[in-house]
Amino acid sequence: MAVVFVGNAGLKAQQIDTDSLLQVVIEKSKDKSKANEAIALGRLGIQVAPDYYDFHLLLGKVYKEVGFYDSARYFLNLVIENNPAYKDAFSIILPLELEQQQMEVGLRLSEMAIDNFPDEAKFYVFKHAFIQLERDERKEFDFLQSVIVQFPDQSNFRQRLNLLELRLDNDRIGTNYSLTGFDRDGVGPWHLIGMQYIRERRWGSLIGRINYANRLSAGSSIDSGLQYELESYFFTGRRSYSYAGLAYSPSLVFPEQRYGYSFYQNLDKGWEWEIGGRFTSVAPPEGRREFRSLIFGLSKYVGSWWINLRSFVQNEESQFFPAFTFTSRYYMNTRFDYFTILAGYGTSPDERPTLGQFENRIALDSWRIGAGYFRLFGEKFVSGIQATYNYQEFDPGRTQQEYEFSLMLQYKF
Repeated sequence: MAVVFVGNAGLKAQQIDTDSLLQVVIEKSKDKSKANEAIALGRLGIQVAPDYYDFHLLLGKVYKEVGFYDSARYFLNLVIENNPAYKDAFSIILPLELEQQQMEVGLRLSEMAIDNFPDEAKFYVFKHAFIQLERDERKEFDFLQSVIVQFPDQSNFRQRLNLLELRLDNDRIGTNYSLTGFDRDGVGPWHLIGMQYIRERRWGSLIGRINYANRLSAGSSIDSGLQYELESYFFTGRRSYSYAGLAYSPSLVFPEQRYGYSFYQNLDKGWEWEIGGRFTSVAPPEGRREFRSLIFGLSKYVGSWWINLRSFVQNEESQFFPAFTFTSRYYMNTRFDYFTILAGYGTSPDERPTLGQFENRIALDSWRIGAGYFRLFGEKFVSGIQATYNYQEFDPGRTQQEYEFSLMLQYKF
């Protein structure tokens, strides 16, 4: 495209090819040291072709890069107001408004971008960031819940949605049942039944639980008893939270005492890390034994998948025993709706069904794999089923196969 331009200083009329001029501006805009030249030529392009908004767009980009933010806003907003089909104008101005924490302006521009480009995930990401500046977690939760179905691969959306859901008022009562069978004659089955009350509030959650275990051998009960647990997940920041728990049992079928703490920190791009510890004390007739465990964990949201790896460094006196667990979940809607796959090596103090034999198993080999399905029905009922296979060494050099089936049902109110 060529136009005739007549200068104000008596310059002779000259013909300017605006497309060629635009290419020159583009090349000069790539070099920050040539920003002034790019700006001068961009302004010339606007004079000769005021409706050619590529010049406005480039000027907005260059002004932003050299720190003249008001000028950048002027030209970028001019593009958006006159031709909102310029996707790059939104892509340039939204990071600027986010960096400057211009919440109201940013929300308005991100909504305009979404209206014009409803399938562009990055504009929803920007809107989410501006909503976070409002610090209205209910609004943020509602927004994420509405877009997670459209963009299930956005790991940050899923991570944040699950964390926010923990902050909503929620009360649940429930029960769980585990049956563990063995391939050795005369051993098992083991039964574990639990009743729990879960209270979730903005600060975190409090969980009270009573467990009953009954071990059978050759059709007769050889040991049974109760365990009392109290646990809490509580928030320590906008992107961090902690777990604390304690348990006590007067019966030999459970450890006498168990204490635990973990700290979790959410990172960018769906990452989370954990560091924690556990103390387990058992009091068999032959004498008290005490075990300490140090936990390191790393999690990652990959689209709708949550992947977690935890390592346990455990010791009793001068002996050390490792354990590893791998867990993955595929979320569908809420945090209660997911498939899960798990695998592990060794025995950790976080395994409830076999915790009563923790002191006997910790030094022995154990390999396991399992899968489960959990679902929220009718907004009120949370249910789950899980099956696990464990290849367990019960004496040095002697192994058994274990089959564990678990059911869970909770009612929300």
